[in-house]
Amino acid sequence: MKKILFFAMFFLVPFFAAVAQEKSDIKGIEAYYFHNTRRCMTCNTVEKVTKESLKELYGDRIVLKSLEFEDKKNKALVDKYKIEGQSLFFIKGDKKVDITADAFMNAVRRPEKLKEKIRDTVESLK
Repeated sequence: MKKILFFAMFFLVPFFAAVAQEKSDIKGIEAYYFHNTRRCMTCNTVEKVTKESLKELYGDRIVLKSLEFEDKKNKALVDKYKIEGQSLFFIKGDKKVDITADAFMNAVRRPEKLKEKIRDTVESLK
């Protein structure tokens, strides 16, 4: 019995510690998608693929904040992040990674590439 308990602790404690570390590594990462009021199919697809990718990769730990940059209630964030058009970016602390170009190039025809870029971006911010 003691051997089973020892082995369980020896193997499970590091596993749970790694899971806890992974969760804390992404803490503080935020995802923003600023868009126009009127949106095209590609704009909608960027948002859809990003939301789905974040959900699949990180569950509810990183949630996309989709905001109209023309809406006055978002002015403080628009000014803070110097938004001038559609933008998809990730922030942790004072570090900002803009993946807008990748998103618009890949969302419609190669969504798996956008998902990969999202994963790489989050990893770079850990």
